[in-house]
Parts: sequence; structure tokens; C-alpha cells
Amino acid sequence: MINRRNFSLGLGSTLLAACSGGAPTRAPASRMQAVPNAGWDAWVSGFKARAAGQGISQTTINRAFQGAGYLPGVIERDRNQVEFKRSLEDYLAIAASDERISTGKQMLVRHAGTLSQIEAQYGVDKEVVVAVWGLESRYGARRGDVPVVSALSTLAYDGRRGQFFESQLIAAMKILQNGDTTPANMTGSWAGAMGHTQFIPTSYLAYAVDFTGDGRRDIWSEDPTDSLASTAAYLSRAGWVRGQTWGGEVGTVSGTPTAVLQPQVPGPRIAVFRNFQVIKRYNNSDSYAIGVGHLSDRIAGGAPFQASFGPDETGLTLEDRTELQRRLTSAGYDTQGADGVIGNNSKSAISAYQRANGLSVTGEPSVALLRQLGG
Repeated sequence: MINRRNFSLGLGSTLLAACSGGAPTRAPASRMQAVPNAGWDAWVSGFKARAAGQGISQTTINRAFQGAGYLPGVIERDRNQVEFKRSLEDYLAIAASDERISTGKQMLVRHAGTLSQIEAQYGVDKEVVVAVWGLESRYGARRGDVPVVSALSTLAYDGRRGQFFESQLIAAMKILQNGDTTPANMTGSWAGAMGHTQFIPTSYLAYAVDFTGDGRRDIWSEDPTDSLASTAAYLSRAGWVRGQTWGGEVGTVSGTPTAVLQPQVPGPRIAVFRNFQVIKRYNNSDSYAIGVGHLSDRIAGGAPFQASFGPDETGLTLEDRTELQRRLTSAGYDTQGADGVIGNNSKSAISAYQRANGLSVTGEPSVALLRQLGG
């Protein structure tokens, strides 16, 4: 998702939602269906006049709002965003998981020709482009299916960040007027981020490119070409330095870094260069930029970070937590996967096990619990 400094969803809507142990609560699908709302109707009437005043044709406006409506689930998601504060170790366990690395390598091969052309034109390493794709939508598997006009108009009407979302809705109208897609095809996240690499409408207008040459900047297609090229174009415009690394663990990269970070102690010390800051233009988070950079290195065949993160405050290492999830699932208390990240699913499974075995119900992992579950 682009420019998250002004769009503070962070990675929770994509990466953390895919976490096996820590998926956030989602609004039920039925709440993402349009429902009657007189206030929204009145707001839309006023918006249509404002949109026309900004050069949007009546035909485009009518087409855009045909079938659109107020989505209560969008407001629920906006007002109930959980502030995930993952450790770097947990973040990387998700961002650079074995599955995400393996799929990234497959995508690098599958789209080798296209990615090489994109790299040659924009100077952004193809592995970095693929890593952004992997973090933003699991390589296109989770692009979002919420109607963007309905979502943005609901958020703009709600008013909490009304001016911002109205600007996004105007941008969406311009996209439709340009003929890049249709209202029915313009789907995305509950907050209006679209396509394989999750562009918000204003960033789409500013940076999306038609790399296929078919006359449309189509980031919604099953073909990810325009999305991948648009990501490279964005990073290039943001100041990407061709041929320079983003960074890496101290001792594994050469050159004078702009900074040395150690987000978690104990943990790896990471030397970063200018391209690290460029990645942060995509999402203003150190963890995100490290995640993209490290995933890109792993996709390219690089090694994991060597420094140990050590045990957490419960005395468990990542490997211990992963084993705890496996043992819980084997015992009939499904954690929905084993990645070592203790989130809502894992806590629910722990609570259920504790309850069934006459233990104090805390939902928290522990060395004692791991031992009790045995081998």
C-alpha cells in the first residue's frame, strides 16, 4: 500500500491478516454487503456535485455509483483496527516465512522475462519488486474483493478521515473516467487499496504505468505485469539507487551505511543504505522495510540473519513457540498453522487446552505448557 504515512493501515491489513497464529478479527462477509442508509444517500448526492465540479463526467459518476452502497463492515474495520506491535522476530517469521520465500522464488522464475525488463527500465532489483508483491498481497492471492467506490464513499461519509477518503474517491472517479478499469472490476481492500501491490487511488494516478502497452494501467488483472512495473516505477521515482543494496546484517554487506539499526535486543544489527529509506516510502515502517529487504535477499538465495533473537519474555524461543503450536494442534486444539507467532488463534487454542485440562485459563504460552504437552 502506498504512502502509508498518510494512510495508517500499516501491514495489518495484509501481512498480519495472513499470520496463522495471529489473524485479526474481520468483519463478517455479510457486513461487507451494501445496506440502506439515508445519510450516505444524502452525502453521495452532495459528492456527485463536487465530483462534477472537479471534471468528472456525469456518465462516469452514474456508472461508478450504480450498485454502490453503504458498507457497515468497512466502518467496523476502520474503528476496530488493532495496533499490532510485533517483535522483529515475529514480523520476519511471517514476512520471510519458508512458504513466502518458496513462492517468491517460483514467481521470480515464472515472470523472469517481465521482471528483467522492469528491472532494466526502472533500475529496481527484481527481487525487491517480488518481495513487495509478496508482502502486500501474497503474490496476488489476497488483493481484496470489496467494491472500492462503496468502501471509499462509506469512509468519506463516516467523516473520521473524511477529507482523505473523499480525495481517494475523486481519484477513483478519475481512474474510471480514464478507462483503466470498470466499477465492477475496481475492487480492493476495505479501505480502497487495490491490485497486486495495493495502490491507493491517488498513488495509482501518480505512479501506475501501462507496461503491457494495451492502453490501460491494469493493476486488477490476473496478469501482475502492470502492478509490478508500477511498484518499480514508484520506487524509482522515490529515489531508488540502481545497483545498491537496501542493507543487510552487519558484517555481510560492504560500504558505508546511512545507519545501523537493532530493532530487537538480542537480535541482528542491520546496516541500512539509502534504498532502505526508499522502501519506507512505500510503507513508513522499519519492520516493513527490513521485511521487504530480507525477503528479497532470501528470494535471491541469501541466508537468514545469523544473530539469535534468543528467548522471549516467557522463556520460549521461536522454535519453542512453533513446537508449542504443533503440539496443541496435534492434541486437537488447532492453532491454524505453526509459525511461532502467538496471535489470536494460538491464544484461543491455549485457552481451550487450559480449560479442558483444569488449568488456569490465561491464553498465554509458557515453558511449563510446552512441557505438559509433551513430545
